[in-house]
This record gives sequence, C-alpha cells and structure tokens, in this order.
Amino acid sequence: MELSARDGLRLSALEWPGPAGRTPILCLSGICRTARDFTALAARHASRRRIVALDYAGHGDSARATDPRRYAPEALIRDVLDMMAALNLHRVALVGTSFGGLAAMAMGVMRPASLAAVALNDIGPVIEHVGREAVVDFIGRDPAFASLDEAVAWLRVHHPPLPLLDEAGWRDFAERGYEPGADGRLHPRWDIRVGQQAVGAAAGRPPDLWPFFGSLSRLPLMLVWGEESRLLSAATVAAMRHARPDMGVVALPGTGHAPTLGEPAAAAALDAFLEAVP
Repeated sequence: MELSARDGLRLSALEWPGPAGRTPILCLSGICRTARDFTALAARHASRRRIVALDYAGHGDSARATDPRRYAPEALIRDVLDMMAALNLHRVALVGTSFGGLAAMAMGVMRPASLAAVALNDIGPVIEHVGREAVVDFIGRDPAFASLDEAVAWLRVHHPPLPLLDEAGWRDFAERGYEPGADGRLHPRWDIRVGQQAVGAAAGRPPDLWPFFGSLSRLPLMLVWGEESRLLSAATVAAMRHARPDMGVVALPGTGHAPTLGEPAAAAALDAFLEAVP
C-alpha cells in the first residue's frame, strides 16, 4: 500500500490482515533493510494478527528524496508516527531491527501509549562507534552486481556473519536487499545517501539513549543479539539485563549485525513473545 508523508513524499508499507480484536504487530527494519525482511514473520502470524511492515523514506518501495537531509533520524521517526496514525495503528507490538529498535525507543518517549510490547533486534542504548562506521560504509556502497550469484558472493564476504543462512537463505537475503535497475544490474533497495544522514557524520553524535531505553520500562521487552555484533557489545547487553532483569534475551553465537530473525532460536522466542501479547 502507498501513503503520503506530510511533505508529499510517497511512502510504502506491506500489510497482512488479521483479527481486529488483537494488538497488531508493527515491523520496522534496519537502515539498510526493508519491509520485505518481515515476510516470514508475517507468514507465521498473519492468521492471528494484523501485521504492518513499513518502508522508510528512501527504502524499498518508498520514494527517494531529492534532498538527502530528508533522511535525518527525526524525519524518519516522524514518518513512522504519521503512518501509524494513517493506518489506525494506535497501539502495537513493535519488532524493530537496528534503527527500527531506535525508533521504538524514541516512540517510548514521544508516544508511550502507542506501544504494547517491544522486541529489539541487535540494538540497545549504546551504539559502538566501530559498528556505526561499518554500517555507514555498507549502506553507502552500490556494487551494481551483474547477477544474483555475484550479489550472494559479495554479501558472504562483506556482510557481517550470518552463519545459519544456507545457499537458499543467502539468495533470498540478496533478493530482499537488491533489485534490477534500468541498466539491468542489481542495486540496493535503499538510497545509498541514507547512511550519512541517518547514522553517519551528518546525523551528529548520538544522544544519551539510556533514558530512551528507560522509557520501555513498563513494557514487555525482548532482545535478539548477535554475539559477533559490532554495533551492540556484550557490555551493553549486560547493562541492559541489569536495568531490565525481566527482559528476554536470545543470544546467537557467531552472528553479526543484524540477525535475520529467521534463525530458529530467534524465531521461536519472538513467536512466543508476540503470542503472549493480547
């Protein structure tokens, strides 16, 4: 489906209908991923929940902005809140990967009544500098692959480790992230200018996010953590656990930023977490 942002930019979302009586699930992707990341989750829950996955401006099927400053974090989060209002998503169980989890924490401050539960995917209130720089570098590249096989080979080398992906899994991952352009080559399904604005130097120094994490204190909370993540450290996870002893944590050995949520342990824990939300 398509919606219009307050400045007229076209925004896109995927929706799977479900019963009106249960809390819907809102899925927010990472900054170099898209709504398609959540198709497997939706397939498991669509008969029991309404599910909506949003594409930020400059991502997936949403329009690209003329001015890259349109991709500033506050603008993307404002879009999320506006799209929620337009789609009558007044209170949701939110699944947020990376930047999507940061958006969830911001919503905990800006619109706390909109959240019924939050699942964070490889993100917390401290973002390691080395991981942030790696994300910016990855987002800013357009390798212009000649084929899907070339894309898969490149991702296996340059993407953080995803050890549970087999060959079919890597091909699916590549197809979700890249699509043919007018030149017949495969290009990112995001505007490569996004990184500098959303998480790079143009975004400025990250604020103290611990108060944002604290805004989730009243909510059911779980965390999926790739133990090899360069963005979310073991020390930060330990501090999050200390602050929220009731937070469920799924640690994925050998996995980098960010897990796909299709890993068996992550999928099982996430399904149980969401099923517990009325």
